[in-house]
Amino acid sequence: MVAMPAVEGPRGRDDLVQAFLELDTPPGYKAELVEGEIVVTPPPDGAHETAFSLLNRQFMRKVEIELDISGNKGLITPKGRFIPDGTLSPVGHFEHADSWASATGVLLVFEITSTNPHKDREPKRRGYAAAGIPCYLLIDRSEGMVTLFTKPEGEDYITRTQVEFGKPIDLPAPFSFTLDTASLR
Repeated sequence: MVAMPAVEGPRGRDDLVQAFLELDTPPGYKAELVEGEIVVTPPPDGAHETAFSLLNRQFMRKVEIELDISGNKGLITPKGRFIPDGTLSPVGHFEHADSWASATGVLLVFEITSTNPHKDREPKRRGYAAAGIPCYLLIDRSEGMVTLFTKPEGEDYITRTQVEFGKPIDLPAPFSFTLDTASLR
């Protein structure tokens, strides 16, 4: 992961966003604008993708409502432009969306920590809350914890439920199932 300070200076926020949107990242890398800083992340490792698959399978098998799971969908939040590892939304929600879409209507996002877990723990959590996304699920590999943040208010979530890898965690409606985290160990 490479972080480059993106000082707004006299050119302003619109110029910063435009410069960010014009970045040319190497294949497989993703660039995000997180609280005024451009963050470029390399492709995920195998353990990251295994965790992604575990979550994806459980959401597809256990949720009783129809939904779409988008991997790496660009979301515009009040705190920047983020690309969550997973975005759950109503079926067809992003069908006519551009690469960067409003976070309005998103039901849940999840992040699986990699090279810079602080970004997932703090700035991205605040951005998702500020965007009004009802649920943020953080798979923190370096801490061995799964944290579910719910009830966004302002720039944070009011409710936080945390379990160690291997322990189940209940997800609220409309998901309404118990997530098995045993395979995350």
